[in-house]
Amino acid sequence: MRIKTDPVDIFGEAQKIIEYNQSIDLYEKVKNNENFFIGNQWEGVNAPDLEKPVLNILKRVVSYFISTIVSDDISAQVSLFGGKADPDTEIMLKIVSAQFDQIMEAAKIKFKNRSIIKSAAVDGDGCLYFFYDVPPEEQEVAENSEAAALPEVPMGKIEAEEIDNTNILFGNPQVQDVQRQPYIIIQLRRTVEEVKEEAQANGISRDQIDLITEDNDPNGINTENETGKVTLYLKFWKERGTVSYTKTTQNVIIKNKTDLGYRLYPISYFSWDRVKNSFHGQSCITSLIDNQIFINKLFAMSMEHVKRMAFPKIVYNGSAITKWTNKVGEAIKANGQIDEKIVQKIDGTDMSAQVIQLIEKTISYTRDTMGASDAALGNIRPDNTSAIIAVQKSTQMPLELQRMDFYQFVEDCCRIFLDIMRVDYGLREVSYTDADGNSVTGAFDFSVLDSLNVKLNVDVGASAYWSEIMQVQTIDNLYKQHVINDPITYLESIPDGYIFNKSKLIERVKEQNNLKEQVKALTAQLQALQGGGGNGLVPGMQNGNGIGTSG
Repeated sequence: MRIKTDPVDIFGEAQKIIEYNQSIDLYEKVKNNENFFIGNQWEGVNAPDLEKPVLNILKRVVSYFISTIVSDDISAQVSLFGGKADPDTEIMLKIVSAQFDQIMEAAKIKFKNRSIIKSAAVDGDGCLYFFYDVPPEEQEVAENSEAAALPEVPMGKIEAEEIDNTNILFGNPQVQDVQRQPYIIIQLRRTVEEVKEEAQANGISRDQIDLITEDNDPNGINTENETGKVTLYLKFWKERGTVSYTKTTQNVIIKNKTDLGYRLYPISYFSWDRVKNSFHGQSCITSLIDNQIFINKLFAMSMEHVKRMAFPKIVYNGSAITKWTNKVGEAIKANGQIDEKIVQKIDGTDMSAQVIQLIEKTISYTRDTMGASDAALGNIRPDNTSAIIAVQKSTQMPLELQRMDFYQFVEDCCRIFLDIMRVDYGLREVSYTDADGNSVTGAFDFSVLDSLNVKLNVDVGASAYWSEIMQVQTIDNLYKQHVINDPITYLESIPDGYIFNKSKLIERVKEQNNLKEQVKALTAQLQALQGGGGNGLVPGMQNGNGIGTSG
């Protein structure tokens, strides 16, 4: 298919996909879901005399979902397709794995993962867009070809930006797979000055730059006070096996067509619940907003009943008492006979207990429907720990589908890291840990990844810190119980960083073992000589009296 790169054509393509989003009511759902999540649940209600309580059960359950799914850190290990890697390849795989950790730390991927899961749970989808960024000061160094070849010179890094699902537009809205899209358009809101500076840096003419003016974002969320911004359109497509992109406003090219050289779109996408024939997922709170509204309304009416009916009322005879006061000790003037009953107290009317019961039942049923029981949320007394743990684990089972999808999301991120490193990293200085646990620094040319057949294996487990602590404790217990008797095996099983100079300790233990083997061999030789008869003394040795013997 012919790829359109003209700004007007790209704007038209974006509008068609926006119309699709409007047809599934995406923008209104996202805005409504975000309001209910943060507690703004009475927006648009015209009831000035009514109390507006918020019993926000949705936020607590979604927070529980987020903490459950991301309670485990994720590490990525690179391995080859079949066969055992040679020593040089093993070093390369260690370098790549170490780079994954550095990227996740520098780009704050773990922090953004929590935001991605929150966006998926509340809005239906979460998205990360990756790009290779070279700061201006490094760009000046990179322009010097001699300096750029030095491995100690940094040459940019991989950055990540979260994209709202209202701002990413798939060329085929009925296809969920990102990499199968004919093209992808990302909408970004930037200040006019920032866009003009970027256009000037990219060599765009002054006449075109003057056409860049602020515009409106009618489909944005909470943009009432937004001024001085313009919408950028980043269009990605695949051509001859690699990804190209261009950047435009509605009528001006900001960045001409550029071949990135990547084989994968630099976009990772995560949906909470997949919807058939749609690239947008379903939020876990969309179908339960009516429950939240009912709970809030019923509680508001209960509060109103308490205000109006729970307190006793005083009824007095207006012909006998013209003015009533509750001030202590103040006299009240009465007309006529004061021994007549001119004042009567009317007790309040009790509210039906079914109202509170219905509120509690609705809250309970809603939480159970979402998959968050009282045990999971910590709302029960820990009288039976084993039973509580069993209930919590069974409660987490419905989240396994989302957990597996999230792991696939992270694996997609790692594959994109590998793709960007292959193209943009080049020769640079790297650090890694060798087989003996020593930290090694050297130069590595990442372009070799282009011809190497690699397979990503994303290992998922408990948090790295606690998993290492548990590993040390387990190895200690195995050694104490003599399940492991070899000190070398014990030391090699301890994670790196817990024992200083671990490799030297292993070498020292090996030397001691060698010395023991020599002593053992000498002892065996002595025993053999002793078994040969005579007085049991070896020539040249001394007897118990210190007297040397001869042959």
